[in-house]
Amino acid sequence: MFPNNTSRRHFLYRSVSPLSLFSLDWVQFLPKVSAEDLLPDSESRIVEKSVHELAHLIETENRNQIVESIASRILAGASYRDLLAALMIAAVRNVQPQPSVGFKFHAVLVIHSAHLAAVSGPDTDRWLPYFWALDYFKRRQEEERRTSGWQMQPLPESKIPSITRAKSMFISAMDRWDVEAAELAAAGMARGLGSVEVFDVLFRYAARDYRSIGHKVIYVANSWRTLQLIGWRHAEPVLRSLALALLNHRGDPNPSQSDLSVDRPWRENEAKAAKIRKDWLDGKNDTRAVKSLIDTLRESDPANAADAALALVQSGQSAQSIWDAVFIGSGELLMQQPGIIGLHSLTTANAMRQAFMHSGDDRVRRRLLLQACSFVPMFRQSAGGRGRVRDRKFSQMEPNPLQGAADDAALTSILKNISRNRDEAANQTLGWIANGGSPESIIDATRQLVFLKGNDAHDYKYSSAVLEDFYHVSPAWRDQFLALSVYNLIGSEDRDNSIVSRIRQALGA
Repeated sequence: MFPNNTSRRHFLYRSVSPLSLFSLDWVQFLPKVSAEDLLPDSESRIVEKSVHELAHLIETENRNQIVESIASRILAGASYRDLLAALMIAAVRNVQPQPSVGFKFHAVLVIHSAHLAAVSGPDTDRWLPYFWALDYFKRRQEEERRTSGWQMQPLPESKIPSITRAKSMFISAMDRWDVEAAELAAAGMARGLGSVEVFDVLFRYAARDYRSIGHKVIYVANSWRTLQLIGWRHAEPVLRSLALALLNHRGDPNPSQSDLSVDRPWRENEAKAAKIRKDWLDGKNDTRAVKSLIDTLRESDPANAADAALALVQSGQSAQSIWDAVFIGSGELLMQQPGIIGLHSLTTANAMRQAFMHSGDDRVRRRLLLQACSFVPMFRQSAGGRGRVRDRKFSQMEPNPLQGAADDAALTSILKNISRNRDEAANQTLGWIANGGSPESIIDATRQLVFLKGNDAHDYKYSSAVLEDFYHVSPAWRDQFLALSVYNLIGSEDRDNSIVSRIRQALGA
């Protein structure tokens, strides 16, 4: 299994300085992830039998053997892209988005987040997020087998609509919340339509309801980005899974025949979006307008939040100003109540912005902009139902003058306080930047910590979203956004994950 010049001892991992964090000796003999493997698939390659064989291996191999089995395939020449495709196929075929687009379904949702972490991390560590996501899938697959035994089954070929009918059938089924018809139509679209045309339809439904606290739009956005990398030829099982996810309305009556609070903002925002000025993509960026909208998002309800955003756009503010307010407002909620609701406010904002940027339908883009504003008060309502929301605003963060020096000791202190005292870590982050420290140093350090200490799918989902969105926020707001991000990042004193020791054990290191 190992090259002649490689011993099993190369699988030991070592710790180095607090800034370079940790590396893994075992990756030295694995093929490096090439630049080509990280680029979107050109569809120029022949459909490879190996991807489906790899997917079958991932589905059927025991969890306690999967790391060694996949490592042997890598040594035999399996590419990163093919392995990513195989993992995505295996995950959507073996973990259902029911009864919620969350919980065990994070085995699917986390795949693109792990890939994004790999792309952004050092080339020596790029296999680690993949192995983590692989192991996480096997855990959730075992859970699915115990609880439901669900697996995606072949569809009756005679019922799959023709290419000319598939799109209209899908839209009709989605509007009626008809799961069976939508899944059949999704298969038809995958077989005959292109990715842009299909996802222009999916983006219409990605954020139309608040069920599953944003996981629906997260799934659509991540699927779009994953399929761009692995190739559209792998789309059919993904689109079928998406149809099931988007139509999930557990415990509620048919939404097409009801007026439920989780559905209302999307319908109301359709009429509001139609009022937006024709040149709405042009506009100015005014920090005062952003602050005003943040105040509204903090205190208002979903309808008034969308109204406030509409008024700003009509007055000449740019769409970027609206997104700045959404990101800072979501980060502030996380600061006020660290945990599951606040972090999903940010990961959902990331997904909505991705849908906004990639949708080719101007009407959908307008509604997504307003819907992103409506969602922030809905997340606030959810947070209030879970417990205390601190009375603390983002503007109350202040650069820490004692730990503001841009040196190794200051960065080490920030990383420790992310584990110990997040308020202090946020203030130190502002102090670090104010004294000339590079934000990228914090971004790189916290990302590497996720590789070695991430123990939950949210560690990857959250960090990949906010560290990406640092560059999507306007420069005037980036310092505050990064400081707010520390309220759910991994710190240097968090416990290590088990994947490294599992790799060592599996490979006899």
